[in-house]
Amino acid sequence: MFLNSIAHYLPSIEISNDYFLEKNGLTDEWIYTRTGIKTRRKASPDENANTMAVEAVKHLLEISKSPIEDVDLIIGGTYTPFDTVGTLAHVVQEHFNVSDVMAISVSTACSSLINALEIVEGYFAMNKAKKALVVVSEHNTGYSVDSDEFAGHLWGDGAAAMFVSKERTADDDMEFIEIITQGLANVGKGTIGVGLQPLKEGIKMRYGKDVFVHACNYMTKITNEILTKNGFKIADLDYLIPHQANIRIINNVAEQLGISQEKTIVNIERLGNTGCVSTAIGLSENLDKVKKGKLFCLTVFGGGYSSGAALLKTNH
Repeated sequence: MFLNSIAHYLPSIEISNDYFLEKNGLTDEWIYTRTGIKTRRKASPDENANTMAVEAVKHLLEISKSPIEDVDLIIGGTYTPFDTVGTLAHVVQEHFNVSDVMAISVSTACSSLINALEIVEGYFAMNKAKKALVVVSEHNTGYSVDSDEFAGHLWGDGAAAMFVSKERTADDDMEFIEIITQGLANVGKGTIGVGLQPLKEGIKMRYGKDVFVHACNYMTKITNEILTKNGFKIADLDYLIPHQANIRIINNVAEQLGISQEKTIVNIERLGNTGCVSTAIGLSENLDKVKKGKLFCLTVFGGGYSSGAALLKTNH
């Protein structure tokens, strides 16, 4: 399975930490020290997870040589949907008039991108598809509560899209060596560590310490697992693209793995926690850098709990 191209979309509204001083009493220094976040992007009133997904696909088509007519599978991922019936995968299909294809949206919280890619891998293995469009989008600020001193300041919005093919389409395609995912609902606080109950309350970080501990442990574990399983050592890894939940989690994972800051891609300071989109944005923003290397890994942890990793290599 190969990654042909990737692009992302960020809304234009930028929210600094100073905004939250009046909302939840937290200073810029307090937020930055504990999370690594300085600013984040916020969708405008006329934007949502679906519209941002469409914009990300538009950006993808601008840079890709592949026409969207080649797509025979659309997989969407989000835990902050605009509509749970007319999902982002279906809205993308409608907007770009892609006929006679399968369209599915999934959610495993911040692990959704890796699970979406694994679903594509399954369709390819069953010979039910050859070219997929994977779209992930998060409208976190549409669900978060600014006055929440535990989590209101964490979230950012954005979307990303990628073309993935069963066979290589160009010399610069990146190969998925392996994708691993794991449900962890029976670990720690599992299904209640982080919550989003739209009819009751916004995004809640109910057990932040529990999330921190398990995110650090399982992102490290699954990265080691995917490397070892495929005959690689940590020293072979050129870049690590971790889920951007908290700078302390990112630094802890990198330290446990023994990976330097130069090899760890970080965007949380500018964008906040963009959920399942964060690693896709990290890859899209650093494509030139990543392509200079040979081996890189996306590693994620999602509320629920869940974890996942994708190991890729370039063709040189």
